[in-house]
Amino acid sequence: MLEQREGGCHCGRVRFQARVDLDLLSQCNCSICTKKGILHLPIAVDDFELLRGKNALTVYTFETGVVQHAFCSHCGILYPAFATRPDHGKRALPRRHRRAEPKADPLLRGPALG
Repeated sequence: MLEQREGGCHCGRVRFQARVDLDLLSQCNCSICTKKGILHLPIAVDDFELLRGKNALTVYTFETGVVQHAFCSHCGILYPAFATRPDHGKRALPRRHRRAEPKADPLLRGPALG
């Protein structure tokens, strides 16, 4: 079931909203996600909307170049990545699911998130 979620970076320059299916939440084993403890939440590009901050984003791509890892150039908080793969086309990967607003998301509440 798709649910509406909103998130953004620490400084507030970047804000986004997405319709997500939390049953698809998973862990990734790539070097970046493993080191940062990032979770994957793949969604269709049409279910993702950048509300503000496009000019604040910087992109880092490594190895295969399949995934564009974006982050806020001011505060450094990771932004949802985008990937194009032959098996499922272009997808938004709000891999930074922990960046959704904790107050609005009961899955994200707790002492570790503040």
